[in-house]
Amino acid sequence: MDALLSGSSDAKQSEDLFGEIEDDRSALPLKDRREQPTSEADAEAEIPLAESRALVLSDFVPPKADLTEKLIRFAYRLGVGGAVLTAPFRKPARPRLLATVDTPLAGDRVAGMALRAGHFMINGVKAPISEVEYQSSSRATPPFERMIHGFAWLRDLVAAGQREQCVETAERIAGLWLKANPKPGKCAAWYVDYTAMRLMAWLVHAPLLLSSKDGNLRADMLGAIDETARWLDREVRRSSDPLGSVLGWGALVAAGLLMPQGKPRRLYAEAGLVAALGDFAGEDGGALSRSPIAQMDVIAMLIDLEACYKATDRDLPNAFGLMRELLVPPILALRHGDGALGNWQGTGAMRADRLAALIDASTVRTRPLKEVKHWGFHRLTGGNTIVQMDAAPPPRAKHSRSGCASTLAFEMSDGAHRVIVNCGGAALAGGLVPHRIEQGLRATAAHSTLILDNVNSTSVLLGGKLGKGVEQVEVERSEIARGNAEVQRIEASHDGYASRFGLIHRRILMLRGDGSELRGEDVLIPSTRKGQRGKLGFAIRFHLGRGVEARLSEDQRGASLVLPDGGLWQFRLGGNDAGAEVAMEESMWVDGDGHPHAIDQLVVQGMISRGGGQFSWLLKKMG
Repeated sequence: MDALLSGSSDAKQSEDLFGEIEDDRSALPLKDRREQPTSEADAEAEIPLAESRALVLSDFVPPKADLTEKLIRFAYRLGVGGAVLTAPFRKPARPRLLATVDTPLAGDRVAGMALRAGHFMINGVKAPISEVEYQSSSRATPPFERMIHGFAWLRDLVAAGQREQCVETAERIAGLWLKANPKPGKCAAWYVDYTAMRLMAWLVHAPLLLSSKDGNLRADMLGAIDETARWLDREVRRSSDPLGSVLGWGALVAAGLLMPQGKPRRLYAEAGLVAALGDFAGEDGGALSRSPIAQMDVIAMLIDLEACYKATDRDLPNAFGLMRELLVPPILALRHGDGALGNWQGTGAMRADRLAALIDASTVRTRPLKEVKHWGFHRLTGGNTIVQMDAAPPPRAKHSRSGCASTLAFEMSDGAHRVIVNCGGAALAGGLVPHRIEQGLRATAAHSTLILDNVNSTSVLLGGKLGKGVEQVEVERSEIARGNAEVQRIEASHDGYASRFGLIHRRILMLRGDGSELRGEDVLIPSTRKGQRGKLGFAIRFHLGRGVEARLSEDQRGASLVLPDGGLWQFRLGGNDAGAEVAMEESMWVDGDGHPHAIDQLVVQGMISRGGGQFSWLLKKMG
C-alpha cells in the first residue's frame, strides 16, 4: 500500500521464454530508428505528441441561422431578455415547461432503490437523506458534491420504479436542497458543472419534481429552474473548465427548448455549445482532459439533449450528432474483455452494464478508436488478450480534472479477467476510498510502469492538477512477422525524467497475434550525449488484477499468475543491466462503484547507472 503514496526504490535468462528478445536488446531512441524498417510491411509513421490541439472540422459549425436569428443571438448575448426579443409588447411568460422529456439513458436501479429506502449510495457509502448537509457552503468530498448538488441521483431514482413510487422521495430531497440553497451563491452548489448537471436533471426528469399536489413546492421548483437558467446565461462564458462549459451550454440549450420564450436562449446556447465542444475534444474525438469520466459525461449530456429536441419536435443539429459519433470510439478503446473500462486518469473500472447502457442509448454503432492522436490510449488485441497503453502527454492544466502521472503505463486482460491493471479511482475518492490517498492514486507508482527514485514522471498537484514533467511523447505502431506469427508492436518514449535525471524512458510492447505472449522492454536512455555519473533507484511495477494469485519463482526472476478461472500466465525477466529481481508487494484496485479491493503487485527494482539501462520481460500464457 505504500506504493500508492510513493514509488518503490535483479539473474539467469530463461531461454524457453526469451529466445527472441535478445535480438531487440540494442533498442535505440525512436529518432535513431526511423530509417530502420521493423518488417517487410511499412510501419506507421512516428507520431510526435506535444501540447494538445483543439478540434478543427470544417463541418463542425453552429446550426444555420438567418439574419434575424443572428441578430437575436447577438442581442441575447448582450443581455437583452428572451421575453423582450420574442414578445416585446407582452408580459413575460410565467415559468413552466413546454414538454415532457423521455431520455433513453437509464440510471442505476440499485442506487435508486437505496434512495427509496431512505439513503444515498455514493461510491459505496450509505448516507441517510435526513443527515446529508445540503448547504452549498458545507464541506463535502467531490463524489458527494456531484451527487447532491448535481442532482445525479434523479436518474437513478427514475430507474427504481414507477413515477408514483418515486415522487415522494424526489420531492423530499429537492425540498431539502431548495431550502438550504434559496439563492445562487459561490460555493460548490454553484460551480458551473454542478449547476449545469442540476438544471439538465431538473428539465429531463421534471415529472418527478413537478407532480406534487403541494402548489408551493411546484412553484418553488419552477422558480429555481428559471433562476438557475438565468444564472447560467451570465456565468457559463466565464467558466475556465472545458467540461463545465460544455455541460453549461448544453443545459442552456435544453432550457431554451423547454421553457417559454426560449428561442433566443436556444440560438445563443447552440452556438456556445458548438464552440465549447470544439475546445473539449481533440481531433480523434477524445477529451483533451483524457478523462474517461468527462468523456462519458458529455456523451450522456448529448443523449439527454437529443431527447429534449425530440420532445419539442425539433431535429438535433448535425454538429451535435457528429460530436456524439466522435466521442464514442475513444471510450470503446478502453473497454476490456469483461466489457468494463480500464482504470485511467482517475477512473474506476466502470461496470460493463453501465457502459453498455450508455453506448446503447447513444445509438452510435462503431468500433474502438484506431487512429489514436491526443486521446493517447492505444489498444492491442490478439485472441482473448487486450492490452491498453497510455502513450501521450498528460492533460494540460486547463483540462486536467483528476490528472494522473501514468505515461507509458499499460493494462492487460485475458477474456473476462484482468491480468495487469492500474490502481485507478482517484476521481472516486471520498467514498469508501479515503480522500487523503487521492494524490497517491494519481502517482506514477499507482500505475503499471517504470518509476525512477520514487519520483513521479509528472508532478501531481492538489485539485486534480498536474505540474512539470512529461512534455513530449513519441509513439510508433507497427505489425511485424516473427516466424509464422504476426505481432502487434508499439514503441513509445517520454521525457518526464530528462530534466531531473537526464534520462528518457522508452517502452516497447509486442503482443503475439493469438494473444499468448506479451513481450516488453523498458529502456532508459541518456537525454544528452554526456551521461551523468552515479546510480539511481528504479522500480517497474505490475499491479495484478483482482483475484490473480501470484507465486514468485525460486530464482526471484519470475512469477506464476493464476487467474480466477484457473488460467495460468508466467511472468519472466529477461536480460537487464542491473541484475534486478522480482518482489511482491501489496496494492489496491478501485472498481467502477468506488469500492477498493486489495490486490498484489510485482515489482522489478534495484539500482541502475545514470548512464541508462535496459530491462526486458515477458508475460506468457501457459494454460
